[in-house]
Amino acid sequence: MERKIILLAHNIRSLWNVGAFFRTADAFGVEKIYLTGYTGLPPRREISKTALGADEWIPWEHQDEPKNVIAHLKSEGWQIAALERTEQATNIASFSPAEKVCLLVGHEVTGVPQELLDACDVQIEIPMHGKKESLNVSVAAGIALYRLREC
Repeated sequence: MERKIILLAHNIRSLWNVGAFFRTADAFGVEKIYLTGYTGLPPRREISKTALGADEWIPWEHQDEPKNVIAHLKSEGWQIAALERTEQATNIASFSPAEKVCLLVGHEVTGVPQELLDACDVQIEIPMHGKKESLNVSVAAGIALYRLREC
């Protein structure tokens, strides 16, 4: 059985990043994108330009409160995996996702808020080998979605 994947993007400032989520979601067979908090919503020129049209066919939903989305998904048996560099995070290379997994990504600078990290089943991270301690959120999401699809 092929793994089911959902993306939850919380408080993403850049409409270009939102567009990249749609394009990447299409590439990796993501079933749905939840856009929460103040994340920008289609239709917007900036989103469509980066998404190359994927924002027209990838299902998405806006919810103000991500904790409600997380609670709903958990009640339906989804594993919630926050992509965040924390002391509790598991290296993404050794992470074994469930058959139904929701990848949570957060704000480009401040990341996933602690209250959401606490609501997740697991925290995963992409190891950094350079001087920077993070990647652009859409790039990181792409790497994580690839891993979730291919493992």
